[in-house]
Parts: sequence; C-alpha cells; structure tokens
Amino acid sequence: MRVITGTARGRRLKELQGMETRPTTDKVKESLFSIIQFDIEGRRVLDLFAGTGQLGIEALSRGAAEAVFVDRRPDAVRLVQENLALCGFTDRARVKSGDALAYLKSGEKFDLIFLDPPYAADLLEQALTAIASFDICREHGIIVAESAADKVLPELPAPYRLYREYRYGKIRLSVYHRSGNEDEAT
Repeated sequence: MRVITGTARGRRLKELQGMETRPTTDKVKESLFSIIQFDIEGRRVLDLFAGTGQLGIEALSRGAAEAVFVDRRPDAVRLVQENLALCGFTDRARVKSGDALAYLKSGEKFDLIFLDPPYAADLLEQALTAIASFDICREHGIIVAESAADKVLPELPAPYRLYREYRYGKIRLSVYHRSGNEDEAT
C-alpha cells in the first residue's frame, strides 16, 4: 500500500494486521482519485472509518488543505498517526478516536468525504443518511462511498444526489454530489 502521487508519492504506508480492516486496493484507489482529481486541492477532507488513513493521506498528498480521520479502533488511530508522520502531514490532519456515526453529529463541514466501512456492517447506509441529515457537506461537496458491488445504497434527499457509480470487479464506488444554493432555488 503506497501513496500514488503528490508530495508523498511512493511512500509505503503501514497496514493493520488481521482481517477486520480491508484497505482499498491500489487499482481502486487510482480510479477513485482519477474521478475526483480536480476536486481535491485546497479542500477539507473527512476520512470516516479511516482504517490505515490511506484515502485521506492520498488527498493530502494531492493538495487537500486539511483532513480529519475517524476510527473506533485504537490500533487504527495509532496507525493513522504513524502514517501521517511518515508522510509529513501531521500539521494538516486531526485523528479522532471514536464512533464514526457519532462524529457526524459534530456539525463540522467538509468538501470531500470518504466512506469505506467494513462491508459486512450496515454502517455505509447509516453514514450516508446521517451525512445528509446533518448536512455536513459544503456546497458542491463530494461523497465517495466504497462498497461491495452488489450493495444497494440509499437515495439521498436534496441537495444530495447520486452522481455516478463505478464498478471494479467485486467493488463499487458510488459518488454523491451536494448541490449549491443556486441549484436549490429551482
């Protein structure tokens, strides 16, 4: 697992042991960042269910202004902190230990949100619903959700909408957009 491009290009990130955490494959990560490549620089990022922190770290490497990482596992929180230090991003990141869904109630706003919870749980649906309910995406924000290819994700209420879905073997990336106020008036 490595940082693909940007200021930390080529850095190998440490991984969690065991089967509970399933890092995004390099192929899927490359595709994901190709999809959003023009929507990263200067943005505020949330890496919910952070695991190793690789998605938020990749965004920081590509010019995101700052990132918040949330995970409930103490070993994951320590690993994200180690990976941030390894890449030199500790000054632009915060790592939160605790329940990801509870964190969404904080009211913090983000431009880009990564969701990659354990596939077996129904956490993805809950997170999407909570993000829309608490409206934590800034205008024109983007949510990228990784799931099993056969997973059916909920439709979100306006101003959120499913923009596009991409399939990579057994993995699906669902990209949601939040419109701006000019779109809501019509």
